[in-house]
Amino acid sequence: MLDPLAIYDTPRLGDWLALADELATRFAARAPQHDRDGTFPFANFDDLRAAQLHLLPLPQRYGGWGATLLEATRVIERLARGDGATALVFAMHVQVLGSLGEQRAWDERRFAAFAREVVERGALINSCATEPELGSPSRGGLPNTRARRVEDGWRISGHKTFASGIPVLTHVLIPAVLEDEPEGTVGVFLVPTDRPGLRVEPTWEVMGMRATASHDLLLEDVPVAAEDLVQRRLPGASDPGRVIGGAWFGMVVAATYLGIAAAARDAALAFARERRPTALAGRAIATLEPIQRLAGACEAHLLTARALLYATAAVWEQRPEERAQLMSHIGLCKTIATTRAVEATDLALRIVGGQAMSHRLPLERLFRDVRAGLFHPPTEETALAALGRALLE
Repeated sequence: MLDPLAIYDTPRLGDWLALADELATRFAARAPQHDRDGTFPFANFDDLRAAQLHLLPLPQRYGGWGATLLEATRVIERLARGDGATALVFAMHVQVLGSLGEQRAWDERRFAAFAREVVERGALINSCATEPELGSPSRGGLPNTRARRVEDGWRISGHKTFASGIPVLTHVLIPAVLEDEPEGTVGVFLVPTDRPGLRVEPTWEVMGMRATASHDLLLEDVPVAAEDLVQRRLPGASDPGRVIGGAWFGMVVAATYLGIAAAARDAALAFARERRPTALAGRAIATLEPIQRLAGACEAHLLTARALLYATAAVWEQRPEERAQLMSHIGLCKTIATTRAVEATDLALRIVGGQAMSHRLPLERLFRDVRAGLFHPPTEETALAALGRALLE
């Protein structure tokens, strides 16, 4: 069936999507076991590194592939069809590198040095900003994590949550209040995960996305060098990375959950073509109009969300001077994608019927995984309120 969104395809994106499809097939074979056991899919990340896909968002001037926001979302969407947990962890790496490459907020030499670690050593990174008391930093507030200056750099102490992918990460970005500086000054530190005093607390026992290993991260007087303070924000100052960072985060999250829902759709359609109950005298249930209506409604949800996602990402690339004005639409992309993904997955289960609850099919896992998308920022009420404010200004 012709995809009307193929207008966004390019030759290099086609090559990347083919690679993502190949990897997704491998990931899908491993996903059920990791979901059952709550184990981390290390082999998937070995495959991603071997394919050099971890270089996807890194600017070409640093040795990366230089994927745009649109290209990155398309690749992550395809990976998520194989395993949503792997795609989400990979998406966190992508959104950090992609946004940093566009912001140029770090000292040039420091970013170039980290980029070399990505290229030469396969470094993987995530931003660990959420805390038990703070919740998501997207709602404002200062972290309880503190950094104190010492003779050879800094020492960091604090507690972070939702450190997705921590078993495989080589670096984390840690926001912390800087002690002995104007009250409320926040620094962001690039912290290698092998530093003494950095400890993982295995807290991730959840309903869905069980293989992301989104455990808690405890920092107990963790030493970092002076140059590892890569960003600083003075009290009351706006976050210079909020626009670009928020866009990359929201769009790759949206892509992840649309990919999970697409996997549910594909599984349901395959079942409908093969299921031939005796009452239908050899015909597949795919020939029944009620099943066809469910399939059409499922596809309508996915096509609508994908169209908004791709169009918004394309405008992001084409009109960089107006990106701040696009942020309410970025939030809308995320909430439309995740809510429509949930609805599409529900419809996929209805196509299959009672057998969808069986572990023999992937649908019950996809049903659980896709619901995690509702809780990433911005939530639906926040995104809709932001869009309303923008309309009323």
